[in-house]
Amino acid sequence: MALPLPFLNKGRRRSQMISVDLGSRTTKAVLLERRGEVLALTRYALLDAPASEKRISPEQLAEHLRAVADALGNPTKYVTLAVGLNDALVRQIELPQIPLAEMRRILKMNHKNYLQQDLPNHVFDCHIIPPRLNKNADATKSSGVPKLKVLAAATKQQFANDFIQAATNAGLVADCLVPGLIGPINTFEQALPEVFEKETVALVDIGFKHTSVCVLNQGELALNRMVNVGGDTLTAGLAETLGISHAEAEGIKVGMSSEVEAALQMYVTPLGREIRASLDFFEHQQDRPVSQVYVSGGSARSEMILQMLHSELLLECKTWNPTGFLQLALPGQQAVEVEHIGPQLTVAVGAALAAF
Repeated sequence: MALPLPFLNKGRRRSQMISVDLGSRTTKAVLLERRGEVLALTRYALLDAPASEKRISPEQLAEHLRAVADALGNPTKYVTLAVGLNDALVRQIELPQIPLAEMRRILKMNHKNYLQQDLPNHVFDCHIIPPRLNKNADATKSSGVPKLKVLAAATKQQFANDFIQAATNAGLVADCLVPGLIGPINTFEQALPEVFEKETVALVDIGFKHTSVCVLNQGELALNRMVNVGGDTLTAGLAETLGISHAEAEGIKVGMSSEVEAALQMYVTPLGREIRASLDFFEHQQDRPVSQVYVSGGSARSEMILQMLHSELLLECKTWNPTGFLQLALPGQQAVEVEHIGPQLTVAVGAALAAF
């Protein structure tokens, strides 16, 4: 599922792509390369995100993108940016069977009706969800005007302009913007295609400040929600409770010892309750149970956090490998560390897939 925004998507498929997931504290970047029929992960980078109390300026972003390109070896000029949960709106809607360009125009003119929000000075894009043949046939018979299920996305025009300017100033070419929410879905579709197509599962991506919850029902995005609890909530809570530094708490959180289980539990429980509320809403609306929860993000590396979420959700919670479907062509130490780092690269890999 690729959702490049049209003002950046040139309609060309690249042989190489730098993809950047700009986090609040850590930027995750990957370099993907097409090699015949397969995609290869040839390098990745984790960098400190630019420190800024407000929105990062185009100048700061340009400097940061140059650092990312340097860390990846400057192999290509093309760069994709994953748009954070606070900066992109994603909704599933229904639209008539019309060309994509017309869909975008309709959203621009009627965004309040379709997206339930007033979105002035935004840009919009649509991704048509391929209809299932049996259901589509029934819908065609029951309605004189067949509709398509569409994933609609919007972001501020200024955000897009800033990215274009920053990329240009960094000597790069802004290829496309991809809502960060879509990253785990894109990656999951490739990494576990049978589960994606046949099961009803939840994807939970624990970011620094926020957590995204997406319910996939047999390949369709049935629900998405942002929860205002992230990995930093857990780390900061541990640091305060145990009287240690943020860095020490981060290390303890991932390599968890049983001695700090009670301290961590009080911060994981609210996250679990928010996720459970999202799953309950879906299950009541669709009368269909969620079978499993797949967790990504840095906090997914902690077995104890996964166990705590399992206890709260009463569902199997597991991490998954977002690089498993890629050919790994990584240098030296990165080849050794990628299995450990992998859960943090989920959004960046998924955004890169929009270019291929």
